Order: sequence, then C-alpha cells, then structure tokens
Amino acid sequence: MFNPIRLSGGAIACLLSALVLSLAPAPAAHAAINTHNLGARYDASQSNITFRVYSSRATRIEVWIYKTPAGAQQAVSYVLTKDAASNVWSKTASVATLKNTYGITGTVYYGYRAWGPNWPYNGGWTKGSGIGFVTDVDAAGNRFNPNKLLIDPYALEISHDPLTPACTDGTVYASGAAHRNKDSGPCASKGIVLAPVATSTGSKPTRALKDDVIYEVHVRGLTKNDTGVPAALRGTYAGAALKAGYLAGLGVTVVEFLPVQETQNDTNDVDPASTAGDNYWGYMTLNYFAPDRRYASDRTPGGPTREWKAMVKAFHDAGIKVYVDVVYNHTGEGGAWGGSDGLTVYNLQSWRGLDNPTYYSLTADRQYSWDNTGVGGNYNTRNPIAQNLIVDSLAYWRDALGVDGFRFDLASVLGNTCQHGCFNFDKMDAGNALNRIVAELPPRPAAGGAGLDLIAEPWAIGGNSYQVGGFPSGWAEWNGIYRDSLRKKQNQMGVAAVPPAELANRFAGSSDLYGDDGRRPWHSINFMVAHDGFTLGDLYAYNTKQNNQPWPYGPSDGGDDNNHSWDQAGIGAHQTRAARTGLAFLMLSAGVPMITGGDEALRTQFGNNNVYNLDSPANWLLWTRDATETNHQAFASRLIAFRKAHPALRPANFYSGVDNNGNVMEQLRWFKPGGAQADTAYFTNPNNHAIAWRIDGSEFGDPASAIYVAYNGWSGDVNFNLPWPGAGKQWYRVTDTATWNEGPNAVVVPGSEAFIGGEGTLYGLQARSLLLLIAK
Repeated sequence: MFNPIRLSGGAIACLLSALVLSLAPAPAAHAAINTHNLGARYDASQSNITFRVYSSRATRIEVWIYKTPAGAQQAVSYVLTKDAASNVWSKTASVATLKNTYGITGTVYYGYRAWGPNWPYNGGWTKGSGIGFVTDVDAAGNRFNPNKLLIDPYALEISHDPLTPACTDGTVYASGAAHRNKDSGPCASKGIVLAPVATSTGSKPTRALKDDVIYEVHVRGLTKNDTGVPAALRGTYAGAALKAGYLAGLGVTVVEFLPVQETQNDTNDVDPASTAGDNYWGYMTLNYFAPDRRYASDRTPGGPTREWKAMVKAFHDAGIKVYVDVVYNHTGEGGAWGGSDGLTVYNLQSWRGLDNPTYYSLTADRQYSWDNTGVGGNYNTRNPIAQNLIVDSLAYWRDALGVDGFRFDLASVLGNTCQHGCFNFDKMDAGNALNRIVAELPPRPAAGGAGLDLIAEPWAIGGNSYQVGGFPSGWAEWNGIYRDSLRKKQNQMGVAAVPPAELANRFAGSSDLYGDDGRRPWHSINFMVAHDGFTLGDLYAYNTKQNNQPWPYGPSDGGDDNNHSWDQAGIGAHQTRAARTGLAFLMLSAGVPMITGGDEALRTQFGNNNVYNLDSPANWLLWTRDATETNHQAFASRLIAFRKAHPALRPANFYSGVDNNGNVMEQLRWFKPGGAQADTAYFTNPNNHAIAWRIDGSEFGDPASAIYVAYNGWSGDVNFNLPWPGAGKQWYRVTDTATWNEGPNAVVVPGSEAFIGGEGTLYGLQARSLLLLIAK
C-alpha cells in the first residue's frame, strides 16, 4: 500500500488511500533477446555473413548486396530460405566469395526484395517491371513489391537517408499505378553489415530515478551554435560529449536526447531557408537500431556507433545518465500519401514491404492504416513479432550502446490490446507491449541499482488514449496534468478554475494519479515545458503562438492553440519572475523534474511552439549570455543543488500517512496564509490563490529540520504567518522569486541564508512569487 498525504480536516479527499491494483500475469518472455538472431551478422571469425529476416507472408525474399551505398547496381543477389516453423528467412554468404568473385572488398551494403500473394514471383521479372503484379494491396493486407529495395529492420547502421541531393524523387519508394514499377534500388538506404564495436560506454550510474533531474535536449541543437566546440564537431555526438562537464556543473543528472535513431533529415540542409518537409525533431524513425549518421562527425561505416558510445562514456564519466526518446507508435514509412486515393499509394521502405499486417495496425478490412498518431499508421504494438523488434532494439541500445533509460513517444499506442480494426488501451492486458517491456527489460529498483528508467508520454490521439496516471506498474509518466494545472494557476487567474487542492496534489507527487497501482511520487515526471511547445521563457512572454514567422523563426504548421501562457502584461521583470517561480515549482515538488535544453538561461524560440521542422540557428541553443540569462542560469543551478541536497524534496513514498506502529507521521502540512492549517473549504475554493506547506525534514534525514514553501498566486502582495520551525530553530530564506530579488544571488549560497524569524513571523510575499525557507 502507499502512504497518502495527511491533510488536517480531510482537505483533499482525492489524496486518500486507494487499493493497489495487481497486474495480470506477465506475458511469457522469449528465451533471449533477439532469439532468432535477426539482422546481418559476421560469424566469430568474420569469414561468413548470415542474413536473417522475418516474414510470415512472403513467398520469396532475396538479399541484394552492393559495393557502394547509392548510385550503383547490385554486385550479387541471393535467394533466402524460409524456416517454416519460425517464418525466418536466411542465407549465409562467404566473405571470400563476396571479395574474390564479386569484388566486394570493403563495407558490405545490402537490402531485401520480397514477393508475396499480391505480387507472386515470376522468373521473367526484372527491376522496374510489373511482371507478376496482381494488386497493390490484397484482401489480407499484403503490400509486396519487388521493385522496392527494403531496409533490414534489424540493420545496426544504414548507409544514408532515402532522400539525398542525388535522389530527390520520393516517389521511387511509392506504390500505386504511377509508381509501383519504379526501382528504388539505386537510391534506397542500405543496411551495413557491421562488425562488433567493442569500445566502452563507461560505468552506468545506478542512481535512483527519484534523485534525478532530467535535461531534455536535441543532440544537434545542443552544440550547433556553440563556438566553444570545434566547428567540425558542432551538432554531433562528439560535440555533445564536450558538454558533459557543463551539464554536470548545472546539476542535471540525466541528459534525455530527442530521437537519435535513423530518420530522414539530411535534406534539411539542401535548402536551409525552406522548412517544408524538414524533420528536425526526428519523430519519423526509419530504423530502430541505427544511431543517426547525421549526428556523427565520423560518418564512415561504424563511425556513428563508435561516436555514440564515446559520447555516452563521457556522460557516464560525469555521473550523468543518458536517455533516448524512442518512437514505437509509428514509423518513417508513414501512412497513405496525401492527395492520393488513400488506398494504393504508400511508401515501401522496410516493414511494410516485408510483412505489412505484422508490423502495422490496419483497418478491419486490412486495406488502410489505423492511425492513432496523426503522423501515419500505427505500429502494430500488439503483435508478438512487432513487439520482438521493440524489445530487441531497446535491449541493443541498453546493452551495446549504453543507454540508461527511454522516453516513449505517444506511449498509449504501446498499451493497445488489438491488432486491426480497433484501438483500446488496457494496462491490465498481459500481452500488451507496455507489460512485456517491463517483464523483459526490468525497470530500475526504487532505491537505485541496475535496470532501466522507463518513461511514457501517456497519450495519443482518439479513443481512450489519454492515460495520464493510467499506465501499469514499472512505468513513469510525463505528468501533463502537472504542467497544465500549474500553468493555469500561474497564468490564467480568473479564467481557469484551479483550487488549492489541485496544486497540493501536484506539489506532493500526484498520489491521485500514481498511488492507485502502487507507483510512487517519482513515477511522476514533472515539467512546465517540453520540446513540444513553448520554452520556459516563452511561456511567460507570449499570449499566443507565433508560428508563421519567416525563416529562421518559422514557419511551422500545427502547434497547440491552448498553451495556458501569458506575457505578464509585457513587463520584463514580471516575465523573469514568472520563469523563476515556474522553475521553483519543479525543483520543490515531489516527483522527478524535467527541464528543456536552454531553459536554464531563458532560451527563446521567438514564440514558435511547434519547431519540429526548424533545423535553424534560431532553434539551436545559444551559448552567449546577457546579464538576465546569466542570472537565471545561476538561479537554476543553485536551485537544482538545493533539491539534490535535501532528500525531503525527493521522497521515495508519498508524504505522511501512518507508520508500521500506527503512529501518524506529519511529514507534510498545508497552511493558509494566515497560519492556520488548510481545511476542506479553503482547499476546494478556486478563488483562493495562496498556499503554503511545511515538510518535516527530520523524517528524511534532511540537513534542514524543516522546509517551508509559500506560493502567492494572487495579483497583490500577501502576508504569510510562518509556522513552527521546530524546537530551538528559526526560519532562514533560501530564495524569494519576487522582482526585488533579481541578480546572481536570487538563490543564496548554502550557509548565507537570511534570517527571517520564528513561529508567527509575518512575511510579505510579492504577487505571483514563491518563497523558500529552511529551519536551522
């Protein structure tokens, strides 16, 4: 059972204890990670290469091998043999034969061509012909087309993006009458047969998730603008490695990279001033194993893998975990082509051309993609084979590439319980991908140690996909309710009704969301902003999104229209005050705080709240600092340090409750400004905009016997009557986010806290400000 917050007078009923749900038995784990040895692998002596690929519906598969990645014809092709029991197709090729007979003396590049019921094999077929064609899609959902060279889903690196300056015509990958006979081979991305890369990723930090501070950032955007990084390394893994010391100095303990698995992004540089079709964020994955070549300074075969591992080691050596944002809800093959009939014209680049109904969720008639993502058809997360790929690739990034945790994009899709013709999220379903991931890739224990940190973005589009607080045991979540509630209270007084009870829930770890299935405060990833939306500075500087600006600030389509933002009447001092207060919310709340790259220095996206397509200097992090930015960075760093120094802010369990001896543990108490403990009437009234709380540090072995936080969300000053600091103790100020407290010492150095007074002292707190005191 969990320990609920104890509130005098039963002020917050929703925080009372609830039953812990027990998950259904976990699905049977497969015998080993990648038990079928899929992919292309050298044997121990590197004398032979075995190609292995899954397809339950193909009638013929060939592997085509190339000397060069693009622009040339194949050197040789081999027919694969199917194992009927496993549906795995395989072929072993001699390295000596490839070299001596076919002249392949360097890197081996390869791809697959597949035939099936909708396009049976015919011996008269040649590249670019329609011989054997029956239909683009048959009644079973098959979309085989041998004119399309397919990326191996288990390739460890791929040669290049599908679209390059030499290959700008994306229709070569499409089906449909106008495109089905186009041979994609000369342009298509090829798998690289990669020899083992034995370099180290260092010692993984084993710190408990509850003790982490997450820094979400784009690996290219982190250093592309940084003149302190050598020009050749800016925007690369090697460049990011050089920021390990900076991030450690800032105090963050996790760097969470936006997607770094291969995606189409080299064309971003073809016409920098054009944003149409650009993919900066990277949420359109083309391969789940390969580190993206674009972020490597060494793009030779094996270079991206080596450079990634060296970067991870640099972060590990600095005590920083590395997380990767992964996208298993859809793929870069996308859905039906816009402007087409929605039926026949689809890209065939990998999974769709090998086994469409296995890898994608389809409509009930198997003719169309099922789309819960808004960016293409759903990946078929309920299919065991498709799940294998998820688990196998996660294990590869964990074991071979040194990753410590993952953030899962639109993760509700991983909770789907049916394959075709429907969508239903059910955390109790033992066979969904969420429960299988936890069963086979164990999460890190509560107290720290070996294991993965698993974080869900707990929503998708439509159906019952909005699941904040609804994920199974083992999963942490982006707490979107935390973000929305605190933004509303801070920016929309008189517009959005947010009672103090709602704030209390969020500050105290959201037990109403995570306590009902045995999860803890640290399963709540708290954030005010993320990559998707305004920056922290922009949240308090713009009333509406500004997405239609010219390059390099836009244009960007989409973006949420309801941001709960406010420009603070255009007053600069009020904007920086609001940013300090918002950051203080994060660092003083139970749960795990996440900030976005640059928020420590009030980074701006110039009001653009959907910069997914802006691979531009305006969107990369800036590394010059004016006085305001320098001061905010000092504020952020010292506040992070305060959080790390005070375990009372990082509880392993929900505050208060009853111990094993039946004694009430008053770990946390809530107060009205006047000093009385908050009651139900006060907590439930949305017109009350001030709240304070006291945490008993002695319960946590905290160096402060008590911590006191007061928030004045009102438009005028409010006097707070301070509570008892403890026997023989007095209150001392760590920070006040008010406008009078601008400067480099807005958070004081430990030991220089200003004396405030004892119990009953009145403290006048400025409008829209937060106060932090410690007892000593």
